[in-house]
Amino acid sequence: MRTFVSVNRRLTRSIQPLLDIPAIHTAVLLALCAPYIQGGLVKLFDFPGAIDEMTHFGLVPAPVFAVLVIVLELVASAMIIFGLFRWLGALALAAFTLLATLLALRFWELPAGNERFMAANSFFEHIAIIGGLLLVAWLDIRKGDFDER
Repeated sequence: MRTFVSVNRRLTRSIQPLLDIPAIHTAVLLALCAPYIQGGLVKLFDFPGAIDEMTHFGLVPAPVFAVLVIVLELVASAMIIFGLFRWLGALALAAFTLLATLLALRFWELPAGNERFMAANSFFEHIAIIGGLLLVAWLDIRKGDFDER
């Protein structure tokens, strides 16, 4: 057991300097927010397509929901990346992702087969993203300074 603890400490110490590089921190946050930035920009530059997507999922009035989703995806992502109420942006995207996942990826309603398999994979990938967002919010709240740099 001591060997394991010793190896763990050495590995942690060797990785710690990388975690202190601001560019790496920003890159990690960008990676987490990438689906929302991409989704928000695609909807923004193809607004009729965004309206069609909202209509497909039964959201009425579709144009209002399209605008709300675009604003949420882009503003909450910026909040996370730039550290402005990061915890709030992360919680907002986590809640949005949960609702959107339950609305769009109802794999349990599909017949057995490849389509159900793919929907289930996507469903659980979205759950993982929610977990990452909740972790960002949790760490930001625990840190306590709320990025007042």
